[in-house]
Amino acid sequence: MDYSGKIIWITGATSGIGKSMAIELARAGRKLILSGRNEKALQDTAENCTKLGAEVTCIPFDLGDMSSIEQAAKTVLQEFKTVDCLYHVGGFSQRAFVLDTPLDIDRKIMEVNFFGTVALTKAILPVMIKNGGGHICVTSSIVGKFGFPYRSAYSASKQALHGFFESLRAENVINNVRVSIIIPGRINTNISLNAINEKGEKHGIMDDGQANGTPADKAARKIVRKLEREKKEILVGGKELMMVHIRRFLPSLYYRLSAKVKPL
Repeated sequence: MDYSGKIIWITGATSGIGKSMAIELARAGRKLILSGRNEKALQDTAENCTKLGAEVTCIPFDLGDMSSIEQAAKTVLQEFKTVDCLYHVGGFSQRAFVLDTPLDIDRKIMEVNFFGTVALTKAILPVMIKNGGGHICVTSSIVGKFGFPYRSAYSASKQALHGFFESLRAENVINNVRVSIIIPGRINTNISLNAINEKGEKHGIMDDGQANGTPADKAARKIVRKLEREKKEILVGGKELMMVHIRRFLPSLYYRLSAKVKPL
């Protein structure tokens, strides 16, 4: 991937991995479109990127609001005509038991993490193809590879992203559309603080694993290097990534370990 002159749209750019990726991509003076819900936090990211020489446009929108997504895509295409790289980082996590979680909370998580991401992709994909192709990146999780306690709908939304974007990749090789899936483990971000519980309220607690996780800027550097090489799957994190391999090669051990996870 040669980013020279490319237009890169990053969602979830207000904090965490999304913000750190934007800053990392800004270092070569790239053209960035940054999106997220929190306009003030988005402007903070934009200022950091501008100082590094990037051309930055902020397009705030809500992944849980279809009309907001449609308007954002319309605005971007009117101004830039195309998007060369669409990097999905926006979304949120969950901390709740299946038994305690009403269906409307499951739907809310799926609406943002899956349907919002899919809707934005479908709005941009035709123009991307018309202009000769592009690069789409979607952020999953290690629990996009297996189920995990207290993450039922979150895990489901991430596993759904794998199925959708792997299908999209296979269908569009002929159209020069490349797809990368980021699979983070424990990254030191606010994801656990902003995760929602069975009432739809913020969890508000920094998990120990998150607090001691890989720094977001370090994770972003690794991600961007692998995006430049157009890697199809990008695992990033620490020793917790071993669970991906345990689930694949030693499923009986995975079942025992996952059943021992204690409530937070």
